[in-house]
Amino acid sequence: MSDIGFSRFVAIGDSQTEGLWDGDDTVGVLGFADRLAALLDSRYPGLLYANLAIRGKRVIDVLDNQLPRALAMEPDLVTVCVGMNDVTRPGRTFTKAMADLETVYQRLADSGATVVTTTFPDVAKMLPVGRLIGSRILQVNAVIQGAAQRHGFGLVDLYNAEAMREPSIWSHDRMHASTTGHILFAEAAAEALKLPGSNHDWAQPSGEAVQDSFAERMYAQAQWTRSLLIPWIWRHARGRSSGDGREPKIGELQPVSELLRGAHQTA
Repeated sequence: MSDIGFSRFVAIGDSQTEGLWDGDDTVGVLGFADRLAALLDSRYPGLLYANLAIRGKRVIDVLDNQLPRALAMEPDLVTVCVGMNDVTRPGRTFTKAMADLETVYQRLADSGATVVTTTFPDVAKMLPVGRLIGSRILQVNAVIQGAAQRHGFGLVDLYNAEAMREPSIWSHDRMHASTTGHILFAEAAAEALKLPGSNHDWAQPSGEAVQDSFAERMYAQAQWTRSLLIPWIWRHARGRSSGDGREPKIGELQPVSELLRGAHQTA
């Protein structure tokens, strides 16, 4: 067990936690949770780690599948980031998803584990289409912030972080983090855990020019439509998800030192 009390860390959620666009499916993806695990183990050796997150998953998938599996591992640290796939999904399931998210948080609180969760960024500032889901982003963030306050969870607030407007934080689709973004998210989680040496620098703007012109945002939306929306429509028409058939990349607790050596330093 580490000096700060963590011996079993389990990450749950969707593509952001799986690590999409921090690497690729040929060489493998890392992501902020893997990087946080490597950071913890570098300072407090001996941590066991599992990452159950799978791209395309919604709150109900976490509630019904990932959460029971995670709690069976008796973790003392859990990160959870889920809800964006519910935000972007058309239809009337969003209200139920928010109730299910409250249930996820309550069960995590009941487990006694330390929990870190995150709000979602203001996508309206990155994509014109973001305005269509802006109200849902506010609703899901209210659920997340309320749960964090009630249960004493660590909270990474991406919505209000000035750095989140910088293009280098995001992949070409402006919805998933780049490698730089995942590194910053890991630093943000370290701050939420109050790790020695952590600070709020991750949220501060770097001075990079923010591309705010209509043409630049339309180009980003075209990339988002091509890489996300059209494939999603095609899968949805066939009743499928991008995560169908995928297993978690780290489905059982394993020593971090054997899994992710050097991951926290890789840019």
